[in-house]
Amino acid sequence: MPYLATPTVPAGALRGRDQPHLDLDDVALRPWREDDAPTVKAAFDCPDIQRWHLRRMDSEDEALAWTRGWEVRWALETDASWAVVDHATDVPLGQVGLRTVSLHEGDAQLSYWVLPAHRGRGLAVRAVRGVERWVFGEVGLHRLSLHHSAANEASCRVAAKLGFALEGTLREALVHADGPHDVHCHARLSTDPR
Repeated sequence: MPYLATPTVPAGALRGRDQPHLDLDDVALRPWREDDAPTVKAAFDCPDIQRWHLRRMDSEDEALAWTRGWEVRWALETDASWAVVDHATDVPLGQVGLRTVSLHEGDAQLSYWVLPAHRGRGLAVRAVRGVERWVFGEVGLHRLSLHHSAANEASCRVAAKLGFALEGTLREALVHADGPHDVHCHARLSTDPR
């Protein structure tokens, strides 16, 4: 179905529906819960995750606020985030989310991270594909973009595996702990062939 959203007709709505649980074979995407706070704190304590995120968490209370904040962002229709969980244990292995959602423009930016013990299994790719199917199919977005530091080779590989075209480099567009970074901008349209 071609993209039909106009400034007066948004691509879809988030707050009018429950945040979905998306089944992806051996893993699933589910909304964050308060009992996930220790895992979130551990993720943001990971040096690899810290390297590519300016955000730090000094306490489990801060991680708890982070998990609770997604319900508010969902209601505001600005952002969404899911825990990537193992079917058997329901324990978070990573995160996939939408940032800067614009229903009127029909686009959003992707974010993801995977805990070190679960890397190398293709979790980021599978999680993004699940979200991509949902936002293009059910919500009606037209464009998903993925921005990452040009030095983050792992994210570049994920984008390539997903078929997100590299559209260009934004000079010093993200600030990390070590200063400004050039940013690769990848994107995929709902009309791109799979």
